[in-house]
Amino acid sequence: MQPRDLKSEQFSGYPPEARTLVADHLDALRELPLSFVPGLLREVIEYDSKFPVERTAIEKELKTLSGLSPAQRAEWFKSFTEFSLSPQLERFDWINSPAQFTEQLSAYLWSTHQLDAYRVAATSYGARIEAEQAAEALPAPRLGIAVIGQSVTTYDEKLFKNLRPHGTYFNRVKPENGVAQLLEAVSERASKHAIPYGHWYVDGGQEAAHGSTLTCVSYGAMEPLREALLKDMQAEIQQPGMGPEELRTHLARLSPSDLGMKDGDDPVLSRFKLKVLTEGSGTQIFSTSFAQWTTREALRRAQPLTLLVRYAPRQRQKPMNELLSDTRAAGEVDPVGSLMDGDMAAYYHWINQQRLPGYDRSAFVVWFEGHGEALAIGPSLPRGASSSSEVDLSHLLALALG
Repeated sequence: MQPRDLKSEQFSGYPPEARTLVADHLDALRELPLSFVPGLLREVIEYDSKFPVERTAIEKELKTLSGLSPAQRAEWFKSFTEFSLSPQLERFDWINSPAQFTEQLSAYLWSTHQLDAYRVAATSYGARIEAEQAAEALPAPRLGIAVIGQSVTTYDEKLFKNLRPHGTYFNRVKPENGVAQLLEAVSERASKHAIPYGHWYVDGGQEAAHGSTLTCVSYGAMEPLREALLKDMQAEIQQPGMGPEELRTHLARLSPSDLGMKDGDDPVLSRFKLKVLTEGSGTQIFSTSFAQWTTREALRRAQPLTLLVRYAPRQRQKPMNELLSDTRAAGEVDPVGSLMDGDMAAYYHWINQQRLPGYDRSAFVVWFEGHGEALAIGPSLPRGASSSSEVDLSHLLALALG
């Protein structure tokens, strides 16, 4: 089937808001090449469970495509029309299974030596869309906070090596009530700049007391969900013919209700939590992997104005089969190894934050929990500098934000 043959009733399996969105832009979709449309529908089909910033991006993209003249459309999609597709792909139900189609398309393009050219075409298209979608001004500078090294009593190695060239290192931070100070500060920001899913608190352990204005995702609170998923994975692995690709497809088809999430839960956040566990590597088992992946995905998808991440000790490495089969066993934790994980994760946190709009005004703070070491990055702070001034964490945030 080709996009030119699309009819509105073929999207009856889509969630209600996604169906409406497709109906409003069906004429534009009919004019696009088959090598492109399923990739767009992969995002549209999940429109109802996406964050506001993702919805806005999809709406703007479809509005842009609908506004193209025939000559503009021919120019934009000339490269996509030149890709050859197999008869199997053309017969595939790409309307209802766009994600599976794009996976098979990637494999086919690779096998026919077209993948590099497709990447060039996709990159060019992405640049055009980005140029058409001017970013809206943020109500306040974006703020990222990473708290690392929970339960580590002593550590003599140099911390924040990757971040030091970009900010100021502080060695006399007052650690008393540090986590509470940070949570109070981000809760205050959330109250002052109320944005749906705009202010996050991610915890790799048991979450501390926090304001109701924060979007909170924690490893501890998701234990029942993690346990249900690991049992499901273990059962699937035992099935004949079940390999990595088949397991991945199975996980992609899971819904929140399959793992015991209640209908009354926030559907957007529930879907996000499920994707963190089914798409991230080790997020079901290692708290540091969970916190790092959640941070990455929250920044990429929700683009929060505030994101505080607190890392907790993870269990020590074991053979994967043992970890999957012995899900409730209390493993030995590795605080120092988790500190090292968190130190590198904080660097990635800052990098991903810098990829978002407003990066030139953004601020970032990383603190060694319970200790006097921290590093702050902000427009008004010198780079590659050190300070022996005595500060508490509230003051440190103020310095970073300028």
